[in-house]
Amino acid sequence: MSLENLRDTLSDVDRQIIELVAERQRIVSEIGRNKRTEGAATRDYAREKEVVDKGRAQANDLGIDPDLAESILTTLIRSSLASQERDRVVAEGKGDGRSVLVIGGAGKMGGWFVDFFASQGFDVAIADATVEDGPGRFRNWTDAGVDYDVIVVATPLAVSGRILAQLAVLKPTGLVFDIGSLKTPLIDGLHELVNAGCHATSIHPMFGPDTRLLSGRHLIICDAGSPEATAAARELFDSTMVEQLEMGLDEHDRHIAYVLGLSHALNIAFFTALAESGEAAPALARMSSTTFDSQLLVSSDVAHDNPHLYFEIQNLNRFGLGPLDALVDASQRIREVVAKGDEQGFVDLMLNGREYLALRS
Repeated sequence: MSLENLRDTLSDVDRQIIELVAERQRIVSEIGRNKRTEGAATRDYAREKEVVDKGRAQANDLGIDPDLAESILTTLIRSSLASQERDRVVAEGKGDGRSVLVIGGAGKMGGWFVDFFASQGFDVAIADATVEDGPGRFRNWTDAGVDYDVIVVATPLAVSGRILAQLAVLKPTGLVFDIGSLKTPLIDGLHELVNAGCHATSIHPMFGPDTRLLSGRHLIICDAGSPEATAAARELFDSTMVEQLEMGLDEHDRHIAYVLGLSHALNIAFFTALAESGEAAPALARMSSTTFDSQLLVSSDVAHDNPHLYFEIQNLNRFGLGPLDALVDASQRIREVVAKGDEQGFVDLMLNGREYLALRS
């Protein structure tokens, strides 16, 4: 066969693959409906393993790389789960015409919550300085009023603190929560709301605005003194597969100082050292290693994220300097053992880290 004929044949195969994927998705939708009818969980880990194991075995029999088969099947499974989760959220929608105001609803995470509430049947209003005034759209959140069943504060941290305090004066009767990645700047406003008799709590979605599937993701909920509000916030996510974690406001920020603050700082230090090294980036990329490539990928994501938000996470957390001091100290210790030629000291650092990281499993 000529090259052109071979390419035509390949295009036919690709078309059949897409048609089979579409048929698979139709079957998945029917399975999702059956699960909801029977009250079964959306995710079945044993079944997923069975599908992947069978795929790997079949690939091996056909002379195909089993890792390729697993990668394809895993992608299909995640897409199927995302569809089933979305269908379940819609089917079990808790909105039923209830109203929600998302302050900062034109932002990335604010937009995620706008879509999330709309899919559940809520009547969604947006307040954001970047939108034009119109039906359900307000440039100034105070023009929107506070007569809503739910009010979500999805603005930058320093702004969120002021909005929460202003809401406490207005005393909304519905559920109020922020989605801040840090709670130190928000604690006063949250407590003012609760002291004013409002139903207020605080959440932190540990996922980004592009997230479609919440399975394997975490949602932190921090009780600010209103157990009823915390329970109501948890209920909003019951139809999803997100893992809900509950902790205090101080505990949240102490952990976040490491989970976000330390990890951000480490990556900023990494790409800063590279940028100031005098070595050309293309040259380093040509001779990179697996470890370097992995670190570079994560650091690139950090470098392209919102620097103002990252500064707030570092600067506004009253627990933030501890992890940074620990990072400086650890870097200095590594330098000292290398400079001294202390191989055992270097080995000890790695063994201690290996022992600590083993606790994750």
